[in-house]
Amino acid sequence: MNLLEFSLISSAFLCSLVTGFALIFAVVVMPGISRFKDKEFLKAFQLIDGIIQNNQPIFLLIWLGSVVSVLVTLFSSIKILGLQDSVMIISVCCIYLFGVQGVTIRIHLPLNRKIKNLDINNLEKENLNKERKNFENKWNYFNKIRTGIAFFVSLLLFVFISTL
Repeated sequence: MNLLEFSLISSAFLCSLVTGFALIFAVVVMPGISRFKDKEFLKAFQLIDGIIQNNQPIFLLIWLGSVVSVLVTLFSSIKILGLQDSVMIISVCCIYLFGVQGVTIRIHLPLNRKIKNLDINNLEKENLNKERKNFENKWNYFNKIRTGIAFFVSLLLFVFISTL
């Protein structure tokens, strides 16, 4: 097994796990906490995100591991297959990096930070509702996008494995 085969298998596995995380948020976590009133919803999200942001080792290993693995796949495909023959792999890797990780960095992390820094106990009811609306709709919308992209990328990585 060469580096490209190993990195493709690792990427497919780790990207699939990232897909699972995003999917669980899309179909279980966010719909579940959406039933809370504004204050409880914001507190619940703070707690959930706090666990992740507190360097939860398994989450970090999977999430950051997917980035490293995809980068290794991208570069090893160029080295082993050559630039022309690795265009599809490069494209899928870039789709993952920009469509999943880029969306996370550009959209989700700033939204998460904003909620993290809210002094929920001292906000008026109207402000709680405003903060929730500004957060929840955008967060969910982009999470569905990154979940779809992550699923698509994982599927294609498994297809690439089967063609080697």
